[in-house]
Amino acid sequence: MVQNAILVVDDEARMRKLIKDFLSSKGYSILEAEDGEKALEVFEQNQEQISLILLDVMMPKLDGWSVLRQIRQENKKVPIIMLTARGEEQDELFGFELGVDEYIAKPFSPKILVARVEAILKRTGGDTKELKNIGGIEIDQEGRTVTIDGKAIELSLREYELLTYLVENENIALSRDKILNNVWNYDYYGDSRTIDSHIKKIRHKLGKKGKYIKTMRGVGYKFEVK
Repeated sequence: MVQNAILVVDDEARMRKLIKDFLSSKGYSILEAEDGEKALEVFEQNQEQISLILLDVMMPKLDGWSVLRQIRQENKKVPIIMLTARGEEQDELFGFELGVDEYIAKPFSPKILVARVEAILKRTGGDTKELKNIGGIEIDQEGRTVTIDGKAIELSLREYELLTYLVENENIALSRDKILNNVWNYDYYGDSRTIDSHIKKIRHKLGKKGKYIKTMRGVGYKFEVK
């Protein structure tokens, strides 16, 4: 049985081979799918072993968006990196709304791809540290779970990381640039509305406790319990 595998989904065999060669050289196990339907089949059969998904947008049978939607219906935690030839901001915002954790635009440097994959897997590898209960919000970093007054809520990887960063910096006003640099963990060239979109979803999931995330007009956001 494959353990800690990366699922590579792309209809171009050449692209799959390129990605597989570079990631395999780093010691990663690779699963492949050539279209959206096959991707869902492979994911269903190997869900417990898949640590990350590299998902192309434009594919036959089912496109990347459809695959993303179906995976997120049953699994909110597995990190998903979208491989896309599109650079439009609206496409990226749409993807983040659906639960994308990262974007890599084609053509890309294989070395950059490996660096992004390693960065995400490092962040999702867990930490033995736990945050204390703050205002009824408890973040377990070892299990990467969030509970509100004892009730678990489902967050995507990026939502979890953003909430954790805000909580760790309680009572500190954080600019959007600082949030992008620390949560997205690389120079992000998109629009800061990406953050706003994620904050909106997190607030909704936190329910009444969403008010703890304050909007600092002209600056960014601050987590404050009063």
